[in-house]
Amino acid sequence: MISAEIFRSYDVRGIYPGEVNEDAAFAIGVAFVKYTGAKTIAVGRDMRLSSQVLFDSLCKGIIQSGCDVYDLGQGPTEILYFAVGGGDYDAGIMITASHNPKEYNGFKLIKKEGKGFSMVRGKDLYALVSEDNFIPEAIEGDIKTIDLRQDYVDYCLSLFSDKDIKPFKVVIDAGNGMAATIMPLLQGKLPLNIAPINFNIDGNFPAHPSNPLEEGAARQASEAIKKEGADFGFIFDGDADRIFLLDETGNFVAADATILLLAKYVLEKNPGAGIVYNTICSKSVPEIIQKLGGKAIKSQVGFVNVREAAIKNNGLMGGELSGHFCFKENFFGDSGLIAFLILNKVISSSSKKVSELVKDYLLYEKSAEINFQVKDKDLVLNKIKEKYSDAKQEFLDGITIDYGSWWFNIRPSNTEPLLRLTIEAPDKNTLEAKKKEITELIASL
Repeated sequence: MISAEIFRSYDVRGIYPGEVNEDAAFAIGVAFVKYTGAKTIAVGRDMRLSSQVLFDSLCKGIIQSGCDVYDLGQGPTEILYFAVGGGDYDAGIMITASHNPKEYNGFKLIKKEGKGFSMVRGKDLYALVSEDNFIPEAIEGDIKTIDLRQDYVDYCLSLFSDKDIKPFKVVIDAGNGMAATIMPLLQGKLPLNIAPINFNIDGNFPAHPSNPLEEGAARQASEAIKKEGADFGFIFDGDADRIFLLDETGNFVAADATILLLAKYVLEKNPGAGIVYNTICSKSVPEIIQKLGGKAIKSQVGFVNVREAAIKNNGLMGGELSGHFCFKENFFGDSGLIAFLILNKVISSSSKKVSELVKDYLLYEKSAEINFQVKDKDLVLNKIKEKYSDAKQEFLDGITIDYGSWWFNIRPSNTEPLLRLTIEAPDKNTLEAKKKEITELIASL
């Protein structure tokens, strides 16, 4: 039996081999061909220890369904978007568990749609996967190898002139992941002095966790920035679709500010453009987007939701606090590489150090997300709705309570019995007081 739990809202993901294994991969290959009607599917993979065996089984299911596989090899997830959105393939699959620990693996699924692509949600495949009536086609498909990494890097570089990029010294931490397959291809094409760390590809993640936001994950990059006297640095997650900026002191730049740095560049080139942010971003984000002459578009949390909001509302980019940033130029796929290039351009256009530059964008005090394990999510949400009934309330994603000078959002996790709380206030004292007030309310229920 294949567990229904691995078929999630956005992708397929679980622990190998107990949940995601060769049988599941084969069944997903068969189901995906049925679901999309594809005749050609581009398939890539990350460096996880189980990625090759899952690739073999996935491709077996695809070719036995009469569909051809185009093997992209190892690379970042965004190359799949480039292959399907900009190429002639009917659909695509990336074998990856993104930023999850090494024992996880999974599948990100897309299909060609017009001049771009649409995401295939994991949960949409489960009904087909659970069918037990597969009969192989008489004529199998083929597996062909194609390497699009240099083509993709060249495409991204073609979007920008390098003449305005200063010769910064920049630390890049690939985290033993897929950024190490494309960042070396920038060599000699940008006036940057890159100090690479953890560029040895290793699915054991020996340097630090694949998730840059885990405690201690950015320590090496932070120390390297200080040791090298670098101007700033970047850290990527395992499949390189998430990127985080570190300032010249080695400190993380809040993703709220990163969204605004990216938006600044986009709006200078495209006045009035739509920029998507999610429910738990600082209120600085929509305020400053509007000051920059843009249209601020709010979405639910989750990259798929940000992407869909950008497409639906004719936006040019979108971002969220997890480090996903999507761009129209990458068919609204998230791209660590495009974000990297834009950030270098924006920082080059300022005489300020990064720490000074981002201060202009962080106007309020905001908490990190706080998780609460609760028995009855609806009970808690209803009590909060009742207690704060005198505030402006919004229900786009959970409940957002807004008093103007301070606000908070509390939303249920899609996958765990958790409620996630974010609070923002004008100063630290107010933030701590409101955090205490809301935490005690939840604990009393």
